[in-house]
Amino acid sequence: MREDRLRNSLLRITGHRRLKKMTYDERSEINLATLHPAMQKAMRAFLGVAKVICAKVGCDVKIISGTRSYMEQDAIYAKGRTIPNTSITTRAKAGFSLHNFGISADIGILRGKEYCGEHPLYHELGTLGKSLGMEWGGDWKFVDEPHYQLRPAWAKGMTERDMLANLRNRVSKKIDVLA
Repeated sequence: MREDRLRNSLLRITGHRRLKKMTYDERSEINLATLHPAMQKAMRAFLGVAKVICAKVGCDVKIISGTRSYMEQDAIYAKGRTIPNTSITTRAKAGFSLHNFGISADIGILRGKEYCGEHPLYHELGTLGKSLGMEWGGDWKFVDEPHYQLRPAWAKGMTERDMLANLRNRVSKKIDVLA
C-alpha cells in the first residue's frame, strides 16, 4: 500500500536496511494495539523512520498515548482546570478528541529515560508524519507537537465540530470511523 511504499523509500533514504514489519518497545506496542488499523499502519511507518532519525542524535521516540476512554480524556482535560498544581494539556473534553476514536496518537522523544517535552526533533518528525498523510499538532494554534492524527476522508471540508459530532454518531451506530 501507499504507506508501506513510502516507509520503505524513507528507510532506504535514511540508510536503514530492515524493511520487514518491525516491532517496537512495549509501551509503543501497547499504544499501537489500541489504535484503528489505519492509524496503526501510519504510526508503524512513522516509527520505522522516526527511530532512525532520533538515533542519529542519541535519542529515541515512543508512542506514549493512543486511544483514550472518555474517562481518561476527562481526567486529562481536568489538568490545569480543576486539578491543582497542573497545567492545561488539552482543549478537548471526552468525545471531542480524536484519541477517543483511535485515530490519533502522541509520541515522546527521549534521551535515555528522560522525556524531552521540547526538542527540535519534534518539528522534523512533524514533517515526516505529514508526509505519511497524518495531521500534525505542531501546525495548530494550540501547538501540540507530539500529536498526530488521521482525518477521515469523509470529513474533508467539514468543521472540526461537525466531524466530531459525526464521529460520535458513527461510534454509537457501530460504523467504522474512517469508512
